Amino acid sequence: MLQPKRTKFRKAQKGRMKGISQRGNQLSNGMFGIKSLDSKFITSRQIEAARIAATRYMKREGQLWIKIFPDKPITKKPLEVRMGKGKGAPEYFVAVVKPGRIIFEIAGVPVDVAKEALRLAAQKLPVKTKFIIAKDFQA
Repeated sequence: MLQPKRTKFRKAQKGRMKGISQRGNQLSNGMFGIKSLDSKFITSRQIEAARIAATRYMKREGQLWIKIFPDKPITKKPLEVRMGKGKGAPEYFVAVVKPGRIIFEIAGVPVDVAKEALRLAAQKLPVKTKFIIAKDFQA
């Protein structure tokens, strides 16, 4: 039986999101956080919407850290443009998020406030998340 020919350029542009997050998988600043459970591209608009939802619930008490940064440009060609003539212009920016990556961290608020604020933030994101608490947290 013939094997299909493997090409060197298979899905080379956007990259593959294989495996779990190698870095950014431990709480570093806050006592509470949300951790990603699956891999996705998260746009800068989604990150900002989640940030606003969390800070609004916390009534600007405590601190919030955003642990991901949208540094990957996603390009798109205009509508009704023929094939060829190079790559399209950058349309928006995304952060590549793999399972295990900490997305937001919170400190300076009680557990119940942090849990609800991060739940509201997680609703704005396209990934499943899990609420986590630091190991050295005293209730």
